[in-house]
Amino acid sequence: MEGMENSVMVAGEFVESESWEEIKEKSQPYIKLMSYYKCAMMEIETKFNVLNEEFSLQHDRNPISSVKCRLKSPGSIVNKIKKNGLPYNLEVVEEHIRDVAGVRVCCAFIEDVYMLADALLNQDDVVLIEKKDYIANPKPNGYRSLHLIVEIPIFLANEKRKMKVEIQLRTIAMDFWASLEHQLRYKKDFEFTQSMADELLSCAELSAALDRKMDALRDQVLNF
Repeated sequence: MEGMENSVMVAGEFVESESWEEIKEKSQPYIKLMSYYKCAMMEIETKFNVLNEEFSLQHDRNPISSVKCRLKSPGSIVNKIKKNGLPYNLEVVEEHIRDVAGVRVCCAFIEDVYMLADALLNQDDVVLIEKKDYIANPKPNGYRSLHLIVEIPIFLANEKRKMKVEIQLRTIAMDFWASLEHQLRYKKDFEFTQSMADELLSCAELSAALDRKMDALRDQVLNF
């Protein structure tokens, strides 16, 4: 599907278009679906903000450093559909592309990651679809994070819809490494060598050691 990155939705299908007016007129089903994903991200972000506030009142500190939301671009969605050999339509996006809406939560300590994940999943309107623990089992390149795919309801004027959201929970150190790793590894027109990959893995191990040291220091403070 060459050129599909510049596609729009027409009658629920991705098609190529060159006219901006045509894009505005015929991409409404896609825009509507993306607005639903935005609503789902806002719901998840609010849930984490509430948990952060509650924890602050009870323990006099905030476990969350930052919450960031992102919506997958049309080109990225199309590329993922193509990679999986699926038909190009909105029904496939909703059913099979689970990371259209993404929320990234950065925490102070590793324990906060699991505490917040458990608190979120204990809420009766949050359904866990998939969980991948890359903290307990890091990726071969050193990447660490806790990934959740959840389904939550959004309430519209005349209906309730269940939407999927990908959540990544990680420490500040994990986020620092992942952000710089992405910039370095995927720099355009540059061949990333194995020695560089090995060096990045070494940096990931240093990052993990930093998290463990910070956890130990926190324990000393709490047990004083």
